Amino acid sequence: MPDANAHPTLPIPGATSRVLPARGAHEGALRYLEAGTGAPLVLLHTVRTQAEHFRDLIPLVADRFTVYALDLPGMGYSEIVPGASYEEPALRAGVARLLAELDLDDVTLLGESMGAVLALTTAAELPDRVRRVIAVNAYDFRGGIARSGLLARAVVTGVLAPGVGPVIAGVEPEAALRRILRGGLGDKSALREDYLAELIRVGRRPGYPAVARGIYRNLPSLIAARSRYAAVKAPIHLVYGEKDWSRPSDRRANADLLPDAAFTQVPGAGHFIALERPGVLAGLVTATA
Repeated sequence: MPDANAHPTLPIPGATSRVLPARGAHEGALRYLEAGTGAPLVLLHTVRTQAEHFRDLIPLVADRFTVYALDLPGMGYSEIVPGASYEEPALRAGVARLLAELDLDDVTLLGESMGAVLALTTAAELPDRVRRVIAVNAYDFRGGIARSGLLARAVVTGVLAPGVGPVIAGVEPEAALRRILRGGLGDKSALREDYLAELIRVGRRPGYPAVARGIYRNLPSLIAARSRYAAVKAPIHLVYGEKDWSRPSDRRANADLLPDAAFTQVPGAGHFIALERPGVLAGLVTATA
């Protein structure tokens, strides 16, 4: 189970922290935030973050939607299961559990980065439950966070290295994480210090270094998951920050793969639009609600 003594230090007005109990030995408990009333809106966070990634978006849409912001398996305050897989299918299974166990239908899935990939693949798997998908800065291209800068490239390379990888994964200086995350922002001030402190706190949970290493090792599975996109029946809106880590060629590739999808590029924004421009995402969510 999630650590009973661990609680997020960033309460969101109107949001309640809840837990889906573990199922057997391999499917750990999943923590999520719930807020608002209306049709279900499920929010899926980025690499190395958690449900509080959407702290500024949730209040903007809670008057129109019942919002469920999930801590993906092993991340945030969801249970860390020793030996768990962090390949795309295993992460997608966590999202599918949330929808199935809460019996959510007519769902809007909004995911950012890794969460965008999972929003698309979950929609392909559960077409009867998903109404539409908003995929923000889909993390389905080579390089990813390593494009944040030289420090990020060095850290990811070190985490993946044989032998020393687990040691490096367990050492996450605040200054280094700050610099890496700011590399994904057009507006560097959007990374607030209390949020950074929360991420550092979560990163010190027992077992979290293994989660971090598992995520980085399995990022290629997010690229492979693009093969599932064409099976999505729900309307799709692809959203990219102008300064996202993806290259124009990466964006065109998804636009070509999903020719019926709407497409928005957010001027000046980077990879973490939920931090920089939550109002933009709120507008997209409510425009066709």
